[in-house]
Amino acid sequence: MLVADVDRYISLRQALGFKLRDISRTLRAFARFAADRGDTHVRASTAVDWATQAISPHARHVRLQNVVHLARFLRAENPAHEVPHNVFHASMRRPLPYIYAPEEVAQLIRAANGLRETYPLRHLVYATMLGLIASTGLRLSEALDLRLHDMLPGGVLQIRRTKFGKSRLVQLHPTAVNALAQYLEARRGLAVADDHVFLSAGSKRIASSTVHYTFGRIRQLSGIAPTRRRAPRIHDLRHNSEPRIIPSTTSIVVDMRRRCSTGLRSAAHFLDIILTSPSGNPSGFLRRRHDDTHSPRWNNLSR
Repeated sequence: MLVADVDRYISLRQALGFKLRDISRTLRAFARFAADRGDTHVRASTAVDWATQAISPHARHVRLQNVVHLARFLRAENPAHEVPHNVFHASMRRPLPYIYAPEEVAQLIRAANGLRETYPLRHLVYATMLGLIASTGLRLSEALDLRLHDMLPGGVLQIRRTKFGKSRLVQLHPTAVNALAQYLEARRGLAVADDHVFLSAGSKRIASSTVHYTFGRIRQLSGIAPTRRRAPRIHDLRHNSEPRIIPSTTSIVVDMRRRCSTGLRSAAHFLDIILTSPSGNPSGFLRRRHDDTHSPRWNNLSR
């Protein structure tokens, strides 16, 4: 019965536009755990015992909070369900991103070009992908989900249904257009049916886990921050693109308001990045959009 309730809860929220990829897996795991104990309704003690199995305080807090939301939904229909109190308190502070210097981005792209060619275009796939993320600020998932028909005339990328279910258009710099066109020309030589822009060894969409593993190798080959306790991530490349190029103090306020609409934590994280910029002050971190020497050109990244 509880398994069916969880499926119904997930289906309803997904119908409202929530993806719930990770939450659906964890809640179904909770339902199986409860069913094995013979529970037909949410029990607070069972929820706490299940959440305790997580490996970290933050993971335990998140697990139990997901069950709390489920229990509130189910209790509105049936008071037999118990809403547990979240006894796990773990403050989660997002780590500051690693800000790559332009020469470090170039090192990454050169290292990607030095990967072993275990399948056709492997080094070109990763060099192009890294350059695209660094020059546009795309999320990794957005780059991996790109399809050939998302390449629009005029050097525009169509990014479909991403975070919060939104879609957007991304204008590429002419140098990025040229680099992407060179990659697509080489890609057209492959006899594949899949229309994803970036292909794996199996000629299909690349799994994000594969990209993270390969990026670790690329980072080692590039020799970037080898002694840093927290290794730079591929996600950090987003902070080298246009989103971090803000023309004025007024724009900071506007961007803060936009980020506050998605949560105070997001706004606070953005402010942390500004105040801990490499130069030690916001003006050294933010660059003016009209200064063409700092625009997100591909050739500035790959030379």
